[in-house]
Amino acid sequence: MSIFEITGGRPLKGELTPQGAKNEALQVISATLLTKEKVTIHNIPEILDVRNLITLLAQIGVETCQIDNGTWSFKASSVDPGYLDSEDFRKQATRLRGSVMLIGPLVARYGKAYMPQPGGDKIGRRRLDTHFNGLTRLGATVEYHAGKESYIITGKTLKGSYILLDEASVTGTANVIMAAVLTPGTTTLFNAACEPYIQQLCLMLVRMGAKIQGIGSNLLTIEGVGSLSGTDHNILPDMIEVGSFIGLAALTKSDITIKNVSIQNLGIIPYSFERLGIKINISGDDLHIPAQDHYEIESFMDGSIMTIADAPWPGLTPDLLSVFLVVATQAKGSVLIHQKMFESRLFFVDKLIDMGAQIILCDPHRATVIGLDRMHTLRPATLISPDIRAGVALLIAALSAEGTSIIQNIEQIDRGYQNIDERLNRIGASIRRLS
Repeated sequence: MSIFEITGGRPLKGELTPQGAKNEALQVISATLLTKEKVTIHNIPEILDVRNLITLLAQIGVETCQIDNGTWSFKASSVDPGYLDSEDFRKQATRLRGSVMLIGPLVARYGKAYMPQPGGDKIGRRRLDTHFNGLTRLGATVEYHAGKESYIITGKTLKGSYILLDEASVTGTANVIMAAVLTPGTTTLFNAACEPYIQQLCLMLVRMGAKIQGIGSNLLTIEGVGSLSGTDHNILPDMIEVGSFIGLAALTKSDITIKNVSIQNLGIIPYSFERLGIKINISGDDLHIPAQDHYEIESFMDGSIMTIADAPWPGLTPDLLSVFLVVATQAKGSVLIHQKMFESRLFFVDKLIDMGAQIILCDPHRATVIGLDRMHTLRPATLISPDIRAGVALLIAALSAEGTSIIQNIEQIDRGYQNIDERLNRIGASIRRLS
């Protein structure tokens, strides 16, 4: 296993270009199973989770070919669904949360899917009921085998239906959409997630011949078609990485320009950082974050403490709350961070407390941060990356701390951030990757 050795306390200066969106990539790559024709996808991030998914598709029988950096073609004309019941597939899929999005395409096109309990971040319960409830409304049956911790999903005679999702799950919505586009009849999907990832998936499927109305809303109407054709698709910039870079610039007093961010798809992210007092200048499709010695957290109009909370799109994505929390440690003022979705995502704050941050963990979902206003900088420390987003938050903290810090288990960071050490070193960071 590798570690990062970070020498912090030095401001950065330069330009960063965000990678392709990880969450979108996992969905649109899975959707290539819906057609026997070639699908070419551009701006695919070179990260561990995406590479593992491409490897899984190749093992199933999909022809995969890397055409250029970030560009791959996929042709699912000779797929072997039976491979999914093998021990080899089980080992691969349990390391990758995104493997769950193979279910919808496989059931729609081949009538059956096998899926072990998927892996991913250890951030609390991540149930699959929304996925399976949506598929059963289409006529699929789901069996859970406790001994193997795996699911068998069968759908030989699917039929369009009215579906009201019990939560606006992004991956659950994606799975139901991918199943419904090849399901005879009309499917009405209410309380659907409507993040840019989902919009991009729908737009790609429409270019392939799917019939989807209501894209961008939480009510989708899908008319099933007999088959889909190939297409070209370009993945959006990763909004989570854009937010991470904004937080990095603020905490390290850096002057950073983030290029080609697709501003219209960032939603509330820039405004939420501005509520922490961070200056953001918009120029075309770029964001410029100037170096700031101080930034002050706003209060609500009645003078009460600011709350930063996650919510379904167009609310704030939960994937950025770890970054907001670490940025608030050096702000002037206090803020309540409310992570509603996952009950273990805030447990990394004990590492920040060890670094000198003033944080009260109220309960598994809420933490109060008392900003230090840079009167005391964070101390270097030896840290362990518990998940992708907490890992990058700890990296940002280490880059702001004067001295040398160590981050272990950086494979978690590599799952979501492409060559993050090399890219930050080019603008003045000092990050060494060591065995």
